[in-house]
Amino acid sequence: MNFDNILKEVELKKIVPVVKLDKATDAKPLAEALCAGGLPVAEITFRTEAAEESIRIMTKEFPDMLVGAGTVVNEEQAKRALDAGAKFIVSPGFSSKVTEYALNHNVMVFPGICTPTELMMALEYDLPVMKFFPAKQYGGLDTINALAAPFPSLRFMPTGGINQTNILDFLASKKIIACGGSWMVADKLINSGDFKEILRLTAEAVELVK
Repeated sequence: MNFDNILKEVELKKIVPVVKLDKATDAKPLAEALCAGGLPVAEITFRTEAAEESIRIMTKEFPDMLVGAGTVVNEEQAKRALDAGAKFIVSPGFSSKVTEYALNHNVMVFPGICTPTELMMALEYDLPVMKFFPAKQYGGLDTINALAAPFPSLRFMPTGGINQTNILDFLASKKIIACGGSWMVADKLINSGDFKEILRLTAEAVELVK
């Protein structure tokens, strides 16, 4: 899948579930719940040791699902993510090494930025979309609009503090390609095995952003 197709798919879905899995055995039922709920996309965060295997399971069992790796903070994690089959990489902040590794392997990368300096650094790689994180804590849409003003073609994927109560405000802006969110894949739901509730919340989220 090339960069344009990845971006079109992300924009079409409007929501990228940000997932933390403590056990790789939860990967398959979680993917089933997301797909059944109408949202076949996931950003599996490298916050746990289960991330790599979870990505491998999802990409193998659900080949049509758009599975990426999140919270990628160094080149070693980027390599593990791509080896596992991740179709895109998301970083919480800007890292030239992570960005270059992804681009050198023809994989879409969304570096995290929240300041003009970070934005300028990321722009050196001609990236069309950047993650804005943490969105709520750094001023939300007002800050995004201010950062984007000198760069009319640049778009953002805000993450952090976004939920069903404010996501429509973000998505109403042409500067926003999609939003990262975790309310439908909350840790307590995954850890308790309540994939039925995850499916319900996912379907509810999909309906909300139509």
